[in-house]
Amino acid sequence: MNTDTWQAIRDLAGRLEDHSTLPHEQRILLQLLKIQEEAGEVAEAVIGAMGQNPRKGHSHTWMDVEAEVCDVVITGMVALMRMNPEAETIFARHMEGIVARDLRKVEETVA
Repeated sequence: MNTDTWQAIRDLAGRLEDHSTLPHEQRILLQLLKIQEEAGEVAEAVIGAMGQNPRKGHSHTWMDVEAEVCDVVITGMVALMRMNPEAETIFARHMEGIVARDLRKVEETVA
């Protein structure tokens, strides 16, 4: 299955916007807090995958961790889309800056 990622993000963000009766600013704040909630689930899954909770033992797998990381990424993308409908362009421009910065560091190391 080939999913158009940004279209799926637009659809998810749109459904969340349609569902909420809160003012726009509060919807954005809550979406940003959702990123932290999802990151906490990554931490819980890592602890479970490593068996570091004495009460639960090995309660998660590394596949669970991967899924939780995906949830963080998706939640962040939805947050960006809810903040600005030009999220795809903003993300691409930011990514270009990261790649350019990384290439400069590699070139400096080689020189």
